[in-house]
Amino acid sequence: MPKYLLLKHYSGGPEPHHPFATMDQWAPEDVDAHMAFLRNVAAMLRESGEYVDGQALTQKQTWVRYGGPDAAPVTTEGPLPETNDLVAGWYMVDVASYERAVELAAYISSEPGPGGGPLYEWIDVREVMSGTPAEA
Repeated sequence: MPKYLLLKHYSGGPEPHHPFATMDQWAPEDVDAHMAFLRNVAAMLRESGEYVDGQALTQKQTWVRYGGPDAAPVTTEGPLPETNDLVAGWYMVDVASYERAVELAAYISSEPGPGGGPLYEWIDVREVMSGTPAEA
């Protein structure tokens, strides 16, 4: 069965269906409802046997690159990427088909936003490479 990474971006994707303020500006009860929904998605995926992993990420980011054979890693917190480059979290799923991955992504996109209505967030669906690029 193929594995897919369902990526949530802080502001990624095409033009937002319904633009909302960032979560740090939401009412606490809206944040709680949003996070409870995401925990329920993980529980649903565990029950169906499709869950591999899932994590939420903070906005703090550090870029790291190899410094050379005798040098320490090079790190920087800037220049900052565009907001849509910041990954907010993900689910890794092991599903029967691409269509099932899209179905799950659409469900995740219905997560509640401010006021409890669907967020309509774009979810980035990426298949996990199972071999080298020439074999994939």
